[in-house]
Formats: sequence, structure tokens, C-alpha cells
Amino acid sequence: MAHNVVVAQGGGPTAVINASLYSMADELSNQLPGSAMLFGARGGIEGVLAERWLDLRRPDAELWRRIRLSPGAALGSCRKMLNREEAARAVEIFCRLDVRYFFCIGGNDSMDTALKVSQAAAAIHYELVVAGVPKTIDNDLLHTDHCPGFGSAARYFAQSAVDLGMDIRALPTPVSILEVMGRNAGWLAAATMAARETDDDAPHLIYVPEVPLSSERFLANVQNAYSRRGWVIAAVSEGVRDESGNAWGERRGAAVDQFGHALPGDAAATLAALVTSQLGLRARSEKPGLCGRSSSALASDVDREEAEAVARFAASHALAGHSGFMAVILREQSRPYSVRYGAVPLESVANVERKLPLEYLTPERNNIAGSYREYVEPLMGEPLRRYAQFEFEAAPRSNK
Repeated sequence: MAHNVVVAQGGGPTAVINASLYSMADELSNQLPGSAMLFGARGGIEGVLAERWLDLRRPDAELWRRIRLSPGAALGSCRKMLNREEAARAVEIFCRLDVRYFFCIGGNDSMDTALKVSQAAAAIHYELVVAGVPKTIDNDLLHTDHCPGFGSAARYFAQSAVDLGMDIRALPTPVSILEVMGRNAGWLAAATMAARETDDDAPHLIYVPEVPLSSERFLANVQNAYSRRGWVIAAVSEGVRDESGNAWGERRGAAVDQFGHALPGDAAATLAALVTSQLGLRARSEKPGLCGRSSSALASDVDREEAEAVARFAASHALAGHSGFMAVILREQSRPYSVRYGAVPLESVANVERKLPLEYLTPERNNIAGSYREYVEPLMGEPLRRYAQFEFEAAPRSNK
């Protein structure tokens, strides 16, 4: 029988999430008979519950080519904590539509959604193959070397650090704080270290959520870096916290999303104000925010290729009869760079965050060690753009 398929996207989009959607739709179209329906859920799992569908066989090759290169979630996404009743409702809809395959492209929370749907189907003995396809710029999914979307965001923020460094060198502020996305994991902020070619290059300081940051330590670090160069750029994760565990930035009370995650504040702006008030140095903050995850122009070619490949693997693995898994990327070597693809149980990745290992931090805990470069640079694709600078010599003195 030609059973039907549902594909959904969940959570925050990335620059390459639609590459995964494209390759999955292509692989399924090639492997399944033409009578099988390929439903795209419009708006993630909320689209499933509302039965809002897009026929993924309908777009022609040219539209798919353009969708593949587009940022954002082409099907629409959502952030929703699925409860048991809603998971059961989703399975009821799948039963009625003879859907036997459910694919969810997303991060930790999306894997939770996939797991709950899989459990709901098992509870009524409905044969439903459920598979997760990884996606998150935070790079915090367990059991995969890295996540599609991370490489492109890493490239964006590293290139931003290069460019910002050129600007601040020309007319020192003299302190600039670059805020990088990453609520609980510092993988992305750490990637800004790839901007440096010399010790004098930005960023001079990097702070991640894995290590508490006291105001005293931060101010001392900034003062020391400024005394050496006359200008400072620090990269900070949006989720960086003080020694009491409170997130830096404007407090938003108990505001959380549906999964209980605290909404981030403005860490860079708060730290810049601290520098100005306590050190008397002019400081400003830069917060690219969503631009960091949505820039298709700076997307990594490696990231896009892997986003496609891991989705194709997921489709083939599911059609071979495997269920309840998330596809993963497994690094074989870094130089030359190569990977293979595999699968892990959804139970092992749903609602679990992988933090940046402390071994990647310098002993002072205010920067990232050079060993991280071997991990992150292959994921960023083409080398970052570098710029020429004058070599200034001391001005000649008059004998008069």
C-alpha cells in the first residue's frame, strides 16, 4: 500500500533548514509511489493539529531550488509544548489520513514532540514510523558531532567579529560588546574565536553560559585588555550568567516560553553600561540577534550540504523500517574533513542540552582555546573574508 507522509519543521529557523526540507521531500518523492501523499504541516505541530497542509509534491523544480537556498522555515514553524492529549490527537489525524511516516525537523524541543507522537502511536498499536532531523544554531543536541544550522551561524558571527574589529580599530569606541545567540550553551559564541589570526585581533574576550561571570572579573578583564591595546571587543553569549545564576541583561521577571525556557535579555547592553559606569570607558553593544541565524548570504556551503545529507539519510532510514530515531552527523576526521551519518533513539536527545566542554576554554575562563578552531572551522565552509591594513611607522621627528 502507498502510505502517506507528514513532514513538519519546529523551533527557531536557520539559514539551511529548508535545505533539509528540500532533500527530504526529494528523497521521499523518489522512493515512494506517486499515489503516496507527502503532507507538509504548515506551522509545525500546530499545523498538524489544525490540519493545515501543503502538498510537497506540488512545487516544481525551480521553486524547490529557490526554497532550498532560502532562510526561515518554508513550511512555517512553532514553539509548542505538546501534551499527551494533543499527541494522541495528532495520531488520530494520522490514522484518518493513513499517515504512516512522521518526520520532524528541529532541535531539542522538536525531538520531544516527535518522541511524544511516537509514544502515542505505540499506545494504541498504530504502526507509525517517526524520525527526527537535527537542526539548531545552538549546536546543543546530544550524540551528533554538530547540528545543521550551526556552521552557518558560526560563520556569520565570526565574520561579524572580523568586520567589527576593523571598524573599532579605525575609530576606537574603545569598548564594544558583541552579543551572540546561545541561551544555555556557548558553542556559537566560542565560534567567534575563528575571527582571530593574531593575538591583537578581535574578539579579545569571549564569555559563555557554562562559566559564571562576575562583574569584578569582567571589569578586570576589560581593563587589562584595554591597557594592552587601547581598544577591546568582547563576545558574550546571550545567556551568560552571574555568580548567582542570574542572566545578565534586562530582567523580564518570570517570562518563559512554552517549554519553560527563560527569555533572554540584553546581556551586551547591560555589560556595556557596566563598563561605562565603572571604568569610565565609552562602550557600546552590538546585537545581531536573529540576523545571525537567518543570513543566507553568509551561509556555509558545508552546512547546507550536510543539512541535505542528514535529511536524506533520515528519509532512507525510516523507509527501511526504522523508527523512533534522530539522524546524526558523525565526524570521521577534521583534516581533511569527513563525516558519516547514523541514528540514535529519540529518548536520548529529547529535552537534553549538550553544553560546550570546558576543555575548550582558556585557564582564565575568559577566552576560547585554539583547539576549538579544529572543531569549528571545517563547519564554516569557505575561509572568512580578511582585509588589508596599513603598517604604520612612527612619524619622523623634525630636528628643529
